[in-house]
Amino acid sequence: MAKRPGFSKPIAVGKALAAQTLKRRAQAMRKRQQALAKKGVKFTPPAEIASRKGALAKAPITHASAGILIAEGDSWFDYPFHDILSDLEDDYGFDVESVAHRGDTIEDMAYSGGQLDGFSRLVEKVLRTGVRPRAILLSGGGNDVAGDEFAVLLNNAASSIAGLNDSIVTGVIDQRARDAYVTILSAITEICKAHLGQPVPIVVHGYDYPVPDGRGFWGGVGPLPGPWLEPGFRRKGYAQMSERKQICVKLIDRFNTMLAGLAGKPPFGHVKFLDLRNTLPTGASYKTWWANELHPTEKGYEAVTRKFAAVI
Repeated sequence: MAKRPGFSKPIAVGKALAAQTLKRRAQAMRKRQQALAKKGVKFTPPAEIASRKGALAKAPITHASAGILIAEGDSWFDYPFHDILSDLEDDYGFDVESVAHRGDTIEDMAYSGGQLDGFSRLVEKVLRTGVRPRAILLSGGGNDVAGDEFAVLLNNAASSIAGLNDSIVTGVIDQRARDAYVTILSAITEICKAHLGQPVPIVVHGYDYPVPDGRGFWGGVGPLPGPWLEPGFRRKGYAQMSERKQICVKLIDRFNTMLAGLAGKPPFGHVKFLDLRNTLPTGASYKTWWANELHPTEKGYEAVTRKFAAVI
């Protein structure tokens, strides 16, 4: 396996992206200040609010709340009718501000300026209420390996090297996704430090073991999303479900190992890795827990959210 690059370059990219974002947001805040001045309302920059001793509360004083969370992510945070964020609000009493968008890759989140602008705007919004965010939740990477490109990760089942193509998986997970994660963690950290003077705890996760049975969203018929895994397996000649599931286990393990290697290590001591593997059963009753190849059912999301609530 190729030697993994260090953190320094993606950290530098993240800091640069954060600086660009903060510059744009400073311009936006000046416009806001001018608009409020015309109405005779005094504007206090979020960083100034945060710098005042004892100025920030742990939770809103206007209503009962377990605290405010800020989320960036994919469909596990932005799923129709039911997802982790809605459960955190309804079942655990948190208030959640989110820029999560279903279908986004971790590269979208890391390198799209609009994503970071939206995140910074939410931090500013929360600080204007006089509340310190309790944690930042980050969900990403599933769309970087599943979908149209999934088959590229597989060697043909009839070949002498059947299974995952290690060199391609290394490039996608241990290099590309890892680089994007280091970049976005660096950018988010810098934005929080600029507004609050210190990092905010960040929680990341690596998903659970899926069942590649060909089910998409509401069946994945026509324009509906999915399936994301079965077509790749079928294209490369993997007909047995047991073999498909074993490959998915190896892939999810690789992704989780990559994330675990980032969280809690300098300069990401404030980042917590949440291991969700074996939360959702993949045996005979798996459809009770999995709505399709990539997303839990309502019951499944409740089980996953329980683990999020325990670490926040």
